[in-house]
Amino acid sequence: MRSELARALAFQQGFARRRSPHAVDVPGGFAVLDDRYPYSYDDNKLIVWDAADPAAVLEAADEVLAERGHRLVNVDSDELGVAFAPAFAAAGYQHAENVVMAFRGDPPAGPPEAEHLDLPALLPVLRRDWRADLPEAGEQTIEQLAARVETRLRGADLVGFRGVRAPDGELAARADLYVHDGVAQIEDVYTTTRHRGRGHARTLMRSLLAEAAGSEPIFLVADAADWPREFYGRLGFAEVGRTHSFLRV
Repeated sequence: MRSELARALAFQQGFARRRSPHAVDVPGGFAVLDDRYPYSYDDNKLIVWDAADPAAVLEAADEVLAERGHRLVNVDSDELGVAFAPAFAAAGYQHAENVVMAFRGDPPAGPPEAEHLDLPALLPVLRRDWRADLPEAGEQTIEQLAARVETRLRGADLVGFRGVRAPDGELAARADLYVHDGVAQIEDVYTTTRHRGRGHARTLMRSLLAEAAGSEPIFLVADAADWPREFYGRLGFAEVGRTHSFLRV
Protein backbone atom coordinates (compact mmCIF):
# COMPACT_ATOMS: atom_id res chain seq x y z
CA MET A 1 0.00 0.00 0.00
CA ARG A 2 1.35 3.42 -0.93
CA SER A 3 2.32 5.77 1.86
CA GLU A 4 0.21 8.75 2.86
CA LEU A 5 2.76 11.05 1.24
CA ALA A 6 2.76 9.14 -2.05
CA ARG A 7 -1.05 9.15 -2.19
CA ALA A 8 -1.20 12.87 -1.39
CA LEU A 9 1.34 13.79 -4.06
CA ALA A 10 -0.32 11.57 -6.66
CA PHE A 11 -3.63 13.24 -5.79
CA GLN A 12 -2.19 16.72 -6.33
CA GLN A 13 -0.55 15.79 -9.60
CA GLY A 14 -3.76 14.24 -10.91
CA PHE A 15 -5.77 17.24 -9.75
CA ALA A 16 -3.45 19.59 -11.64
CA ARG A 17 -3.77 17.56 -14.85
CA ARG A 18 -7.55 17.25 -14.69
CA ARG A 19 -8.18 20.95 -14.09
CA SER A 20 -5.76 22.18 -16.75
CA PRO A 21 -6.75 22.59 -20.43
CA HIS A 22 -3.15 22.02 -21.51
CA ALA A 23 -0.42 19.82 -20.02
CA VAL A 24 2.99 19.12 -21.55
CA ASP A 25 5.81 16.82 -20.53
CA VAL A 26 8.99 18.39 -19.16
CA PRO A 27 12.14 16.79 -17.72
CA GLY A 28 11.14 14.98 -14.51
CA GLY A 29 7.44 15.78 -14.72
CA PHE A 30 4.95 17.95 -16.58
CA ALA A 31 3.76 21.53 -16.96
CA VAL A 32 0.22 22.91 -16.86
CA LEU A 33 -0.90 25.97 -18.82
CA ASP A 34 -4.11 27.96 -18.97
CA ASP A 35 -4.17 30.87 -21.40
CA ARG A 36 -7.35 32.21 -19.80
CA TYR A 37 -5.54 32.98 -16.55
CA PRO A 38 -1.96 33.97 -17.40
CA TYR A 39 -1.53 35.88 -14.12
CA SER A 40 -2.31 32.77 -12.07
CA TYR A 41 0.87 31.04 -10.93
CA ASP A 42 -1.01 27.92 -9.87
CA ASP A 43 -2.53 27.47 -13.33
CA ASN A 44 0.76 28.00 -15.16
CA LYS A 45 3.65 26.06 -13.64
CA LEU A 46 5.95 23.05 -13.80
CA ILE A 47 5.50 20.05 -11.50
CA VAL A 48 8.61 17.90 -11.13
CA TRP A 49 9.18 14.83 -8.97
CA ASP A 50 11.53 12.53 -10.87
CA ALA A 51 15.31 12.80 -11.19
CA ALA A 52 16.28 15.45 -13.72
CA ASP A 53 19.12 17.82 -14.51
CA PRO A 54 18.26 21.17 -12.86
CA ALA A 55 19.64 23.00 -15.91
CA ALA A 56 17.17 21.10 -18.10
CA VAL A 57 14.28 21.99 -15.78
CA LEU A 58 15.29 25.67 -15.79
CA GLU A 59 15.44 25.62 -19.57
CA ALA A 60 12.01 23.97 -19.74
CA ALA A 61 10.54 26.61 -17.41
CA ASP A 62 11.84 29.39 -19.65
CA GLU A 63 10.49 27.67 -22.74
CA VAL A 64 7.08 26.53 -21.50
CA LEU A 65 6.34 29.71 -19.52
CA ALA A 66 7.88 32.06 -22.09
CA GLU A 67 4.63 34.02 -22.48
CA ARG A 68 4.08 34.37 -18.73
CA GLY A 69 5.48 37.02 -16.42
CA HIS A 70 6.57 34.40 -13.90
CA ARG A 71 8.40 31.11 -13.58
CA LEU A 72 7.06 28.60 -11.02
CA VAL A 73 8.47 25.12 -10.49
CA ASN A 74 6.93 22.84 -7.85
CA VAL A 75 9.21 19.96 -6.85
CA ASP A 76 7.31 17.07 -5.26
CA SER A 77 10.42 15.51 -3.72
CA ASP A 78 12.27 16.76 -0.65
CA GLU A 79 15.56 15.25 -1.79
CA LEU A 80 15.26 16.65 -5.30
CA GLY A 81 14.19 20.07 -4.03
CA VAL A 82 17.24 20.35 -1.80
CA ALA A 83 19.46 19.27 -4.70
CA PHE A 84 17.88 21.83 -7.05
CA ALA A 85 18.14 24.77 -4.64
CA PRO A 86 21.66 26.06 -5.54
CA ALA A 87 21.01 26.07 -9.30
CA PHE A 88 17.64 27.77 -8.92
CA ALA A 89 19.05 30.38 -6.53
CA ALA A 90 21.75 31.19 -9.06
CA ALA A 91 19.03 31.67 -11.68
CA GLY A 92 17.20 34.20 -9.49
CA TYR A 93 14.45 32.00 -8.09
CA GLN A 94 13.00 32.35 -4.59
CA HIS A 95 12.79 29.07 -2.67
CA ALA A 96 10.02 27.96 -0.30
CA GLU A 97 9.52 24.68 1.56
CA ASN A 98 6.06 23.19 1.96
CA VAL A 99 4.92 20.70 4.58
CA VAL A 100 2.53 17.92 3.58
CA MET A 101 0.39 17.10 6.63
CA ALA A 102 -2.00 14.17 7.07
CA PHE A 103 -4.82 14.00 9.59
CA ARG A 104 -4.16 11.45 12.32
CA GLY A 105 -7.09 11.99 14.67
CA ASP A 106 -10.73 10.97 14.77
CA PRO A 107 -13.00 13.10 12.56
CA PRO A 108 -15.51 15.15 14.56
CA ALA A 109 -18.85 13.49 15.13
CA GLY A 110 -22.06 15.00 13.85
CA PRO A 111 -23.03 16.66 10.58
CA PRO A 112 -20.73 19.27 9.00
CA GLU A 113 -21.52 22.83 10.05
CA ALA A 114 -20.00 24.77 7.15
CA GLU A 115 -22.08 26.45 4.48
CA HIS A 116 -21.90 25.18 0.90
CA LEU A 117 -20.90 28.03 -1.43
CA ASP A 118 -21.63 28.13 -5.14
CA LEU A 119 -19.60 30.23 -7.57
CA PRO A 120 -21.99 33.23 -7.58
CA ALA A 121 -21.66 33.44 -3.79
CA LEU A 122 -17.92 32.76 -3.74
CA LEU A 123 -16.63 35.04 -6.50
CA PRO A 124 -17.41 38.38 -4.80
CA VAL A 125 -15.68 37.13 -1.65
CA LEU A 126 -12.61 36.08 -3.61
CA ARG A 127 -12.43 39.48 -5.31
CA ARG A 128 -12.73 41.21 -1.94
CA ASP A 129 -10.01 39.11 -0.35
CA TRP A 130 -7.58 39.40 -3.29
CA ARG A 131 -8.03 43.20 -3.29
CA ALA A 132 -7.17 43.25 0.41
CA ASP A 133 -4.12 41.02 -0.04
CA LEU A 134 -2.84 42.65 -3.27
CA PRO A 135 -3.81 46.34 -3.00
CA GLU A 136 -1.47 47.34 -5.84
CA ALA A 137 -2.78 44.75 -8.33
CA GLY A 138 -4.91 45.85 -11.25
CA GLU A 139 -8.50 44.78 -11.74
CA GLN A 140 -7.57 42.39 -14.55
CA THR A 141 -5.24 40.51 -12.21
CA ILE A 142 -7.82 40.45 -9.42
CA GLU A 143 -10.50 39.17 -11.77
CA GLN A 144 -8.27 36.34 -13.06
CA LEU A 145 -7.24 35.28 -9.55
CA ALA A 146 -10.90 35.09 -8.54
CA ALA A 147 -12.34 33.58 -11.72
CA ARG A 148 -9.75 30.79 -11.94
CA VAL A 149 -11.58 28.99 -9.12
CA GLU A 150 -13.92 27.51 -11.74
CA THR A 151 -11.07 25.31 -13.02
CA ARG A 152 -10.99 23.47 -9.70
CA LEU A 153 -14.42 21.99 -10.40
CA ARG A 154 -12.76 19.61 -12.89
CA GLY A 155 -10.02 18.50 -10.53
CA ALA A 156 -11.79 15.84 -8.43
CA ASP A 157 -14.97 13.80 -8.08
CA LEU A 158 -16.06 16.11 -5.26
CA VAL A 159 -15.04 19.75 -5.23
CA GLY A 160 -16.69 21.72 -2.48
CA PHE A 161 -16.35 25.38 -1.53
CA ARG A 162 -17.20 25.79 2.15
CA GLY A 163 -17.46 28.72 4.54
CA VAL A 164 -18.58 29.89 7.95
CA ARG A 165 -20.11 33.25 8.75
CA ALA A 166 -19.58 35.74 11.54
CA PRO A 167 -22.56 36.81 13.68
CA ASP A 168 -23.05 39.83 11.40
CA GLY A 169 -23.57 37.49 8.43
CA GLU A 170 -20.27 38.23 6.66
CA LEU A 171 -18.35 35.22 5.38
CA ALA A 172 -15.52 35.02 7.91
CA ALA A 173 -13.59 31.91 6.84
CA ARG A 174 -13.56 29.75 3.72
CA ALA A 175 -11.77 26.74 2.27
CA ASP A 176 -11.94 24.13 -0.49
CA LEU A 177 -12.47 20.40 -0.07
CA TYR A 178 -11.43 17.98 -2.81
CA VAL A 179 -12.13 14.23 -2.69
CA HIS A 180 -11.05 11.76 -5.39
CA ASP A 181 -10.44 8.00 -5.31
CA GLY A 182 -10.67 7.87 -1.53
CA VAL A 183 -8.20 10.71 -0.87
CA ALA A 184 -9.22 14.14 0.44
CA GLN A 185 -7.39 17.45 0.38
CA ILE A 186 -8.27 20.60 2.31
CA GLU A 187 -6.97 23.63 0.42
CA ASP A 188 -7.05 27.42 0.34
CA VAL A 189 -8.01 27.93 4.00
CA TYR A 190 -8.53 31.67 4.50
CA THR A 191 -9.91 33.84 7.29
CA THR A 192 -10.77 37.47 6.60
CA THR A 193 -8.43 39.78 8.51
CA ARG A 194 -11.01 41.40 10.77
CA HIS A 195 -12.46 38.02 11.75
CA ARG A 196 -9.21 36.32 12.71
CA GLY A 197 -8.64 34.99 16.21
CA ARG A 198 -12.32 34.24 16.83
CA GLY A 199 -12.44 30.50 16.16
CA HIS A 200 -13.97 30.62 12.69
CA ALA A 201 -11.14 28.68 11.05
CA ARG A 202 -11.32 25.97 13.72
CA THR A 203 -15.08 25.60 13.18
CA LEU A 204 -14.53 25.39 9.43
CA MET A 205 -11.74 22.83 9.70
CA ARG A 206 -13.75 20.59 12.01
CA SER A 207 -16.64 20.73 9.54
CA LEU A 208 -14.36 19.79 6.63
CA LEU A 209 -12.90 16.88 8.60
CA ALA A 210 -16.40 15.62 9.39
CA GLU A 211 -17.36 15.85 5.71
CA ALA A 212 -14.18 14.06 4.57
CA ALA A 213 -14.45 11.27 7.14
CA GLY A 214 -13.53 7.92 5.64
CA SER A 215 -10.98 9.32 3.19
CA GLU A 216 -7.40 8.09 3.55
CA PRO A 217 -5.51 10.24 3.84
CA ILE A 218 -7.09 13.59 4.56
CA PHE A 219 -4.23 15.96 3.89
CA LEU A 220 -3.25 19.58 3.37
CA VAL A 221 -0.13 21.47 2.39
CA ALA A 222 1.24 24.28 4.55
CA ASP A 223 4.10 26.74 4.28
CA ALA A 224 6.95 25.31 6.35
CA ALA A 225 7.91 28.80 7.54
CA ASP A 226 4.44 30.07 8.48
CA TRP A 227 2.38 29.72 11.67
CA PRO A 228 -0.72 27.87 10.28
CA ARG A 229 1.18 24.58 10.33
CA GLU A 230 1.13 24.79 14.16
CA PHE A 231 -2.62 25.43 14.08
CA TYR A 232 -3.13 22.37 11.87
CA GLY A 233 -0.96 20.34 14.23
CA ARG A 234 -3.26 21.17 17.14
CA LEU A 235 -6.19 19.91 15.06
CA GLY A 236 -4.55 16.50 14.59
CA PHE A 237 -2.47 16.91 11.43
CA ALA A 238 1.09 15.54 11.35
CA GLU A 239 3.90 16.14 8.89
CA VAL A 240 4.43 13.26 6.47
CA GLY A 241 6.81 14.90 4.01
CA ARG A 242 8.05 18.06 2.34
CA THR A 243 7.94 19.57 -1.12
CA HIS A 244 9.61 22.64 -2.58
CA SER A 245 8.57 25.62 -4.70
CA PHE A 246 10.83 27.81 -6.79
CA LEU A 247 9.46 31.13 -8.06
CA ARG A 248 10.87 33.94 -10.19
CA VAL A 249 8.85 37.03 -11.11
